[in-house]
Amino acid sequence: MKKTIIHFIYSLGRGGAETMMVNAVRELNDYNNIVVTLFNDNRFEDELKCDQYICMNLQSLAGLPAAVGKLRKIIKTYKADLVHSHLFWPTVVARLGTPLNIPLITTIHAFIASSLEYKKWYIRAIDKISYRVRPSVIIGVAKGALKEYFSFLNLEPGKSYVLYTFVDMNRFTQKNIPDPGRKVFRLISTGALRLQKNYPFLIKAFGALKKEDIELHIFGSGPLKDSLQKLINDNGANVVLKGELKNMHEILPQYDAFVMASFFEGFSLAVLEAMAVKLPMMLSDIDSFKEQCAGTAIYFNLANADEFVKKVLQLKHDISFVSEMTEQAYERVAGNYTLPHHMNQLQAIYSAALSDL
Repeated sequence: MKKTIIHFIYSLGRGGAETMMVNAVRELNDYNNIVVTLFNDNRFEDELKCDQYICMNLQSLAGLPAAVGKLRKIIKTYKADLVHSHLFWPTVVARLGTPLNIPLITTIHAFIASSLEYKKWYIRAIDKISYRVRPSVIIGVAKGALKEYFSFLNLEPGKSYVLYTFVDMNRFTQKNIPDPGRKVFRLISTGALRLQKNYPFLIKAFGALKKEDIELHIFGSGPLKDSLQKLINDNGANVVLKGELKNMHEILPQYDAFVMASFFEGFSLAVLEAMAVKLPMMLSDIDSFKEQCAGTAIYFNLANADEFVKKVLQLKHDISFVSEMTEQAYERVAGNYTLPHHMNQLQAIYSAALSDL
C-alpha cells in the first residue's frame, strides 16, 4: 500500500522552490502525493501532477493560525504518513500542525543570513522557537545554506541533509550557438521581479551601456514590474521586461550570455538551466553561486558597477574565451545536478524518515 506524503508550500507561483517541488512530485509515483498551498496562485496548471491539490485560500498572513487547524484536518483526512514543507511560513504552520508521530521534513531554499526576510528579528525568533518546539528533518539546497541555517539561528544541528536543486536534462537539450550575424549582443536574466534579484543594479549598469549594441532581456513577473520599468525609462537602458514564460528551454539558447545580480540565492534553478544549455554566465560573487558553479562563471562585485560594465564589454568583443567554461559548466551540471541525482537522494531521505517511526 502506498504511503501518503503532503507537500506543503506557500503558493504555486513560478519560482525556483515551486518548480523544484512540482518536478519532484511528478516523479514520486510510489507515493500518494497531496500538494497543499496557503495561497491561491497556481502558475503550473497542467504541469502539476499529483493525487490531490488543496489550496487553503488564505487572504493574508492573518489567516495563518487557522491554517494550522486546516493542515491538521488535511493530515487526518488523507491519513498522511509524512509532511514535507517548503519555505518559511508553510514550515512554521507545518511545525505547529503536524502531529509528533508523523515525520516532518523541511527544505531550506536560501542562505538565510543574506535573506531580506530574515533581517526581521521576529522572523528569526519564530523560526528558532518553532524548530525547538517541533524539530524537523532539515534539507538544505546547498552545503553553505544548511550549515548557515543552524549557525545563524544558533540551533543545535539535528538530522539534516544536503539535496541540490536539479535541472531536467531531457528538456534542456538545445545548446547555445552564438550567432555571428546578429549585431546586437543579447543577455538574458530570469527570475521573479523582487528585491532579492537586484535588477536595479543591472538596469543602471545597462544605462551606462546604452550606446553599445547590447541588450538585456528580463523574464519574470512580480511586484516590482512598474518600478523597474520606470527605472529603465529613466536610465534609457537597453533592457526589456519580457514577462513570464514556461518554455525557458527554448528561449535560453537564443541568447549570447546569462546574467544574474542577486543579493542572495539558495541553489538557483535558473543558473542550472543556463549551465545545461552551455550559456556563458555572469553572476554576482555570492557564496551560493560559487558553490554552485565553482570556476565555470564570470563573477562580478555588486559594489562595483564599472567592473561589471567592463566585463560585459569584454564578453561581447571576445566571447570565445569562455568556451571552456561553458563546457565545464555543462559537465558539472550533468554530473551532479540532474533529476535522477535529486530523486535518488530524496527517495532515500523519505525512506529513512518513514523507517524511523
